[in-house]
Amino acid sequence: MTTLPLDRRPSGATMSIVGHLTELRRRLIISIAAVAIASIVVFVFSNQIIGLLVDFYRDATGGKRDALVFTGPLDAFATRLKVATYGGVALAFPVWIWQLWRFVTPALSPREKRYAVPFLLSSIAFFVLGAAIALLTLPNALEFLLNIGGDQLQPLLTADKYLSLVTVMMLAFGAAFEFPVLLMFLLLARVLSTRQLRRWRPWTIVGIVVFAAVITPSQDPYSLIAMAVPMYILYEACIIAGRILHR
Repeated sequence: MTTLPLDRRPSGATMSIVGHLTELRRRLIISIAAVAIASIVVFVFSNQIIGLLVDFYRDATGGKRDALVFTGPLDAFATRLKVATYGGVALAFPVWIWQLWRFVTPALSPREKRYAVPFLLSSIAFFVLGAAIALLTLPNALEFLLNIGGDQLQPLLTADKYLSLVTVMMLAFGAAFEFPVLLMFLLLARVLSTRQLRRWRPWTIVGIVVFAAVITPSQDPYSLIAMAVPMYILYEACIIAGRILHR
């Protein structure tokens, strides 16, 4: 007997554990395929992307370093693959976040399902905003990291380590900026209330700072501030939005 996907089942219909696992597998396969296709696209343009990221390194060193180095015969190709993988995850973000939403929506009421498109668009917008802020703070973060050792230590970065740092920073910022989307989802689903969010303000400030300190791969103060301050502002914005929606 054929099992209908969750999003095509009649309202109020239930599904067994096996059915949920089958649906989850289908969503995962679609997401993985999207990441694979996006990674191939990014790989085609990986040289241009690497060139753009190297410009930040050149600016941070005041033009003293014009290129990155690699120490193994396979390192250059492996670096392009890594950039393609990270870029594929980011480029396919709309697809796998939509698959996640479609897996969750059957458990929601028809009224809550109306937020599907705003949820998707806001998730993409905040992810792009986070990645953009990571790039904006990158020159200051690099300058801090490359000069903190003093004149006795001269930077000579390998392409693999540098590009891994930059791409992970962009993904970390993009993921962190999904925080308000998650909060609004919980508010709309009435899992949380604005009263709880207001009561948790002191702990939230501490939690955001700790989270930013842990998740930022560069561990520099510029990145920490650039992540923590917008996250708290967005937290307050969620409280205001929640009160307007009477949540």
